[in-house]
Amino acid sequence: MKIRAAVLEEFGQPLNVTEINLAEPKAGEVLVRLEACGVCHTDMYTASGADPSGYAPTVLGHEGAGIVERIGENVTSLRPGDRVVTLFSPQCRECIHCRSTRTNLCLAIREQQNQGYLPDGTTRLNRDGDPIRHFMGTSTFAQYTVMPEIALAKVPQDAQPDRAALFACGLSTGLGAAINTAKVEPGSTCVVFGAGMVGLGAVSGCRLQGAERIICVDLSEDRLNLARGQGATETWTGGADTVQKVLDETGGFGADYTFEATGLTSVMRQAVESARMGWGLCTVAGVAGKGETLDIIPRYLITGRRVGGSSFGGVKGRDQVPELVQLYLDGKLDVDPFISHRIALEEVNHAFELMERQDGIRSVIMFN
Repeated sequence: MKIRAAVLEEFGQPLNVTEINLAEPKAGEVLVRLEACGVCHTDMYTASGADPSGYAPTVLGHEGAGIVERIGENVTSLRPGDRVVTLFSPQCRECIHCRSTRTNLCLAIREQQNQGYLPDGTTRLNRDGDPIRHFMGTSTFAQYTVMPEIALAKVPQDAQPDRAALFACGLSTGLGAAINTAKVEPGSTCVVFGAGMVGLGAVSGCRLQGAERIICVDLSEDRLNLARGQGATETWTGGADTVQKVLDETGGFGADYTFEATGLTSVMRQAVESARMGWGLCTVAGVAGKGETLDIIPRYLITGRRVGGSSFGGVKGRDQVPELVQLYLDGKLDVDPFISHRIALEEVNHAFELMERQDGIRSVIMFN
């Protein structure tokens, strides 16, 4: 079938919104009609050429929600008409990682997905017979996409697609960092560095976990206002003195839990050094630039602090994304303030410009 899609033709250049071909789903695959798709920093990061694992040409996009149109052979968990959220982090429920409670990093299709292919090592996208690779196994900057069954989470039909799409990446990553990775305890003190989508999700996750004190640190007053709406008890403007301020406010010990959601290694270091002596946990959810490293003074670790990473918030997508979406449907999570712009597919490059100047939290492509 012919579809319109935003193709990354060359790193560092605007995406090309054009017509390409999409083949029918094969065994274990599903054809999804996209309804909405968030424009995430990871898309822009790859388009810039900074991502060492990036490739082109590819159809970008991974934060999607849509409707199942057709299914391939052996698909058992989905049927046409189901509303789904796309998962760049799949869940086969069978590999050693899926069977473990310690990680969400499914191994089933990881090798092929990292190279831009579907599980059989081929692509369903082409232009004049020339293959175009799938981005993160999703390629949701398009009217339709074909994806593996194991990379789609069925969500309630009454979930609005523009809200549901946010759970495909940023919002689930932040929520899960607090709920799954850190396992924030009631009554604790938390510091969240960064009030973008992931950071705001972490603030919400800390609130849902019963944290007593939630401090959010950012440079933007507009974003800090949003953090207060998600449950931050205090908001601070970030700076070189942030670590000392955390220590001063916690009797010299530091916070029980800290979260880094900026991708800046200098801020990651602040998050480590703000964690409490004895048992503080720093969870890093931000993605640093190509070749960057994080310097940690060993005595911070020797005196009891721990540092952990969180990919997609430790969320096992097919099982847990529907649960997170239900929080929004039950009124326990206010998603509306995250959506700052609703745009057409043809405006995707403008969405990158908005992101560059930190205009709002999330631009969402609406496929009408």
